[in-house]
Amino acid sequence: MIPIGDEKVPGSGLGLVTVLFLAINVIVFIVLQLPDADQSFTYGYSVVPQEITTGVDLVEPQVVEAQGEQVEVPQAPGPDPIFLTLLTSMFMHGGWLHLAGNMLFLWIFGDNVEHTMSQPVYIAFYLIAGLVGTFAQIFVDSDSVIPSLGASGAISGVLGAYVVLFPRNQVKVFLGQFLRVVPAFVVIGMWAVLQFVNGIGSIAVSEQTGGVAYMAHIGGFVAGLVAGLIARAAGATNRIGASPYATR
Repeated sequence: MIPIGDEKVPGSGLGLVTVLFLAINVIVFIVLQLPDADQSFTYGYSVVPQEITTGVDLVEPQVVEAQGEQVEVPQAPGPDPIFLTLLTSMFMHGGWLHLAGNMLFLWIFGDNVEHTMSQPVYIAFYLIAGLVGTFAQIFVDSDSVIPSLGASGAISGVLGAYVVLFPRNQVKVFLGQFLRVVPAFVVIGMWAVLQFVNGIGSIAVSEQTGGVAYMAHIGGFVAGLVAGLIARAAGATNRIGASPYATR
């Protein structure tokens, strides 16, 4: 199920902060990551759980065991202090598909959430959701030396807030070969179930499962649910005149 569009808040216009976040992610990938042949920037500025829990920047390759084999994990010098990777990793991606998938979800769902908050609050919410997602991943595997990167935690937060604020919004999706229109709670609900199932399964292993930090998705999503509930309680949707069915 691939979303391609949603029902917008009436009279809301473009989500400028959402576009800004999207642009930063794309620029970082194209300008800083693609030209980096040895990927030293990517390895150095991704978040590594062991670096965060110890405060020590790993600069030499680390050897881990994966499926009974010894695998060397590259490392590179990062920022000083190393804790800045908690932020830098949020705007980096592991490839074109990773970038495209995250930016698609941000583009479709981010603007409505932005329009329920002031721009400063939305910026803070996005960054906090991303941090919560990162810390959730670190919590389940604090000694991991596997670099983690991507906007998925923050965007999962956007999805969590969206499903609370606009559960009945109509979302256009490609389902197989067909274009369908389904409620947001179905689209995001199916996504969330997949994250929770895979996330629970990943707790049983020592490193990331399938290269996806599912616990970061779960942490960000839960943070978004909480933010969405707070926004609803504060009457944010009423202040911007959202359609009745999108907010009940």
